[in-house]
Amino acid sequence: MTQTMTAAEVVKAARSDQKVTGPELINGLVTDFFELHGDRLGSDDPAIIGGIGRFHGQPLTVIATNRGATPEEKMATHFGCPSPGGYRKARRLMEQAAHFHRPVLCLVNTPGAYPGQTAEENGQGAAIAQNLLTLSQLPVPMLTVIFGEGGSGGALALAGGDEVWMLAHSTYSILSPEGFASILWKDSQKADQAAELMQLTPTALKQAGMIEGIIPEPRDHQKVIAAIDKVIAPRLQALQQLTVPALLAKRQQRYRQF
Repeated sequence: MTQTMTAAEVVKAARSDQKVTGPELINGLVTDFFELHGDRLGSDDPAIIGGIGRFHGQPLTVIATNRGATPEEKMATHFGCPSPGGYRKARRLMEQAAHFHRPVLCLVNTPGAYPGQTAEENGQGAAIAQNLLTLSQLPVPMLTVIFGEGGSGGALALAGGDEVWMLAHSTYSILSPEGFASILWKDSQKADQAAELMQLTPTALKQAGMIEGIIPEPRDHQKVIAAIDKVIAPRLQALQQLTVPALLAKRQQRYRQF
């Protein structure tokens, strides 16, 4: 259980190659999934998989980060670090969901946005900022499940919805422990110590009121998918009972309290 693990151990578990993947979650949670491609500006980032499916028979837009399975896929997805085109694709799908009154589910496992020169040249910061603005105004329910790493603005750009849930072995933080240690102590080798200070574990974040809850994470991936389904199905149903003004007021209040 997460309660018996140190923050450094949770970080290691969140980064494990043995974790459930974005494609697995999509295929396990929704039926009739139809992937949609492109940001309509000439880019189709493989680090973001998005499309339409049915969740318990109801149309749903699902957006997931993808770290890749093979070495070639890992390189293409920058090990799960989306580029500006990936965030623009996600925003396009969110706006499409709003147009057709579909709820949105985001599944996040990313170290952060791609930090390369090309990403900065193509408007990484602006793409993330536009996502945050869109999320604050989206007139349909949106849930986020962080199932691995939730790093920096790269995760926040997909985690600004009505509720955020985390798997037991996941993290959510402003930057990596190594980056934190490099800034604070000029020594990335103190990452384990930094992880304890950062309060990035699900338990610490739940106690601080930053997330709605923690989802159990057994080793069996099918059991993980079933656990996520058990949590999000009633939460989506409850959110859909709200009027749009009530939904937006509740969402904005959630973030104002931080």
